[in-house]
Amino acid sequence: MSEHILVVGAGLAGLSAAMHAIGSGRRVTVLEAQDEVGGAAGVWATPDSVFDTGPTVLTMPDILASVFAAAGAEMDDHLSLRQIEPAYRGYFPDGSTLDVLTDVDAMADQIANKISPAEARGYLGYVDYVSALYRHEISSFIDRNLDSPLDLLRPDLLALLRMGAFRSLDAKAAQFLRDPRTRRLFTFQALYAGVAPTRARAIYGVISYMDAVNGVFLPDGGMAAIPAAMASVIEQRGGVIQLGTRVTGVQRNAAGAAIAVRTDDGQRLPADAVILAGDRSRMARLLADGRSDLRPLRYSPSAYVLLAESTAQYRNIAHHNIHFGRSWAQTFAELESGQVMSDPSLLVTHQNHPAPGSAPAAGPQRYYVLFPAPNVRAGPVRDDYLGIMLDELEHRGYRGFSDSITAHRLTTPGGWLMQGYPAGTPFSAAHSFFQSGPFRPGNCAGRNIAFAGAGTVPGVGIPMVLLSGRLATERLLSPR
Repeated sequence: MSEHILVVGAGLAGLSAAMHAIGSGRRVTVLEAQDEVGGAAGVWATPDSVFDTGPTVLTMPDILASVFAAAGAEMDDHLSLRQIEPAYRGYFPDGSTLDVLTDVDAMADQIANKISPAEARGYLGYVDYVSALYRHEISSFIDRNLDSPLDLLRPDLLALLRMGAFRSLDAKAAQFLRDPRTRRLFTFQALYAGVAPTRARAIYGVISYMDAVNGVFLPDGGMAAIPAAMASVIEQRGGVIQLGTRVTGVQRNAAGAAIAVRTDDGQRLPADAVILAGDRSRMARLLADGRSDLRPLRYSPSAYVLLAESTAQYRNIAHHNIHFGRSWAQTFAELESGQVMSDPSLLVTHQNHPAPGSAPAAGPQRYYVLFPAPNVRAGPVRDDYLGIMLDELEHRGYRGFSDSITAHRLTTPGGWLMQGYPAGTPFSAAHSFFQSGPFRPGNCAGRNIAFAGAGTVPGVGIPMVLLSGRLATERLLSPR
C-alpha cells in the first residue's frame, strides 16, 4: 500500500488524482511550479476583467461530481454549475443559424421548421446512435486502463463493429443527417480530439453526445472555479498543495521505484508513489535516468486564441458561437499541410454572456476567440494574424469589434510552445486510431510511478483529463 503520494502538477488531472488518492486514505502532497492551481484552466486579468484562458466548454458534469465524491465531498457544496442553453449557436455561410439544444424534442422541432421533417427524423436517429456509442465506449474503452490491444476484446467491441463505429464519422453521420449544416454541427466536435471530422472514425461521435446531447455547463466564477474548488477539498481533507515548487527530478532506487522527488530550491521530498500530472513528454524527462519512452507522435492542430475586453455588445449571439466557413474538407487539409485557413471556421465565446432572463452584464464584455491553426511542426507562426482575425470577425457580423477593444491578449502556436506545450498546441497528441485507447502513450511509468493528463489515457478534454487522474491513482493503488 502506498501511504504518501506525491502529485507533480496541480492542473485538473493532478487535482483529480490527489482527490482519488485522499479518498483511498493516502497522505497526499501536490507540487505545482506555478503560483496558482489549474494548469491549462488558468485566468488572465485586466484591471476590469478576469478571463478564462483555457478550456471554455465543460461537459459530463457527473464525471466531475464523481471526483468530489471520491474525496468524500459533494460537488454542489463547493461548485455551482448552470447549463448553457443553447449549448452552441451555429452560423452558416448562407446566413442561416441553428441552435444546439440539448432538449432533443426541441432540437428536432427546430430542425423540422428550419430544414425539414425528414432531417429532424434523421437527427433523432443520430442522437440514438451517438448515445449508444457512449454506452458501449465509456466503461470498456474510456474509463478503464488498457494495457494491450487484447484488452479491447470485449463484448462492447463487437457491438461497436456492428454499429460501424470504425467507419468514417462524416460518412456515418451522413446516413442520418443529409443537410451539410446539421452534419457540420454534430461532427465538428471531432476537432476537440485533434482529428478532422472528414478523417475521424465514427467512434468519435461520442464527443457530440457529451456536449450536444448531454449538455454544456458553466461554473459560477468561470472555469477557473473548478480547480479552485478541487484544491479547497484537497486541503480540507488534509492534503498539502505547495505552489511555486518546481520539480526537477524523480529519485529512484536500484529496483526502479520512486523514493523521492527533488525541487529547484533544493528540497528532497520522500514519497511512496509519484503521479506525474502534466504533459507526458515533459514529465517523462523528470525520471532520474532521463529517459523519454515516447515514440514520435502526431500532434493536434493548434489555435490562435484572442482574449478581448470590449465595450461592444452583440445582442443576437449566444454564449458559444461557431461560425462555419464555406470550405470544410479544404480547411482541414490546409491545417494539416501547415497553412492557415483560407476560409476559417471559428469559435467566439462571450464569457460574460447573461443567463436566460438576466440583464446584459454591466461593464466590459469578455470575448474569447479561437481560430484553429497549424501546430508549429506543421507550419510557421503568422506574426500578423491578429489583423486577419479582426478582419474576419468584422466580416462575420461583429461590427466595430476592432475599435471596441480596450485590452487584449493573443496566444499564438509559438506562445503555446513557450508555455511548454509540445508542437505548440494546447490540444496534445491527436486522437488518431493508433494514438487512442491501448495505442495512446500509457500511464504506467514504473513500479510506483504513473502519468496523468491529456497526453496519456484516456485523452483530451476536461472529462478525459479528470478520468486520467483516477486511472493514474488506480494504476498505483490497484496494480494489475
